[in-house]
Amino acid sequence: MVPQYYWVMSRITSRQNAAVTRYRNVARGHDSSVVLLDGPHLIGEALAAGLTLRHAMVLSDARPDVAALAGRLSERGVEVASVTVPVLAAASPVRTPSGIVALADRPSIGDGRVYGSEPLLLVACDVQDPGNVGAIVRVAEAAGASGVVAAGTSADPFGWKALRGSMGSALRLPLALNRSSTEAVVDARRHHCRIVAAMPANGQSMFHADLTGPLAILIGGEGPGLSQFLLDEVEEHITVPMRPPVESLNAAVTAALLLYEARRQRESRTV
Repeated sequence: MVPQYYWVMSRITSRQNAAVTRYRNVARGHDSSVVLLDGPHLIGEALAAGLTLRHAMVLSDARPDVAALAGRLSERGVEVASVTVPVLAAASPVRTPSGIVALADRPSIGDGRVYGSEPLLLVACDVQDPGNVGAIVRVAEAAGASGVVAAGTSADPFGWKALRGSMGSALRLPLALNRSSTEAVVDARRHHCRIVAAMPANGQSMFHADLTGPLAILIGGEGPGLSQFLLDEVEEHITVPMRPPVESLNAAVTAALLLYEARRQRESRTV
């Protein structure tokens, strides 16, 4: 039996529909007023985070849990459209759409909130891969960081790929973006943070570095890492010890190791 809430849904059968075009524009970064959420997990996280959802598309023969989520959205006044597989494939940038996709208001930028009461800030400098940015945000929330700054040419943490990589963490953790890496350092100093920069080699071992107190950790982008200018500007260089022949680690892996070492030191200090 078709759930009753389906009767209040609109129906989209054309890939050229204006709503489909808007989803495509959001996915391509041409519309930054909203974020694109693909799948019941992200949409559920957005509801839990209190975001305002503006529109949703759901397959007409969606599985029961997806249909139930569509019902919840409809009950909350969200415009929900029943669509065919080709229409959903056109609206969703994901290779294998999960059966439901939605648009929600873009979360507010954290700025001052990224520092919290005891700053442990992760600054991603020119991390251009959105999957890496999403993973960095995810591990930052897991490790108890106060926030993340996506600086310089870093990917937008609210882009659809980064949102999927963060698995919803970007909807909860305070974030700041659209600033140069230098400005991010200046702002962190203004909030009384000590600045340390991650280097693949020749820095102080993270096990010997002091990662307590108000702290901002700079992580460089894929390939070139942090610029020499930034390295010259910071108080300390830290390195994750690696056995040869390994010479470097993924940006998100480096962020995870340093943040968890910082957390370990902070918890040890309070024992």
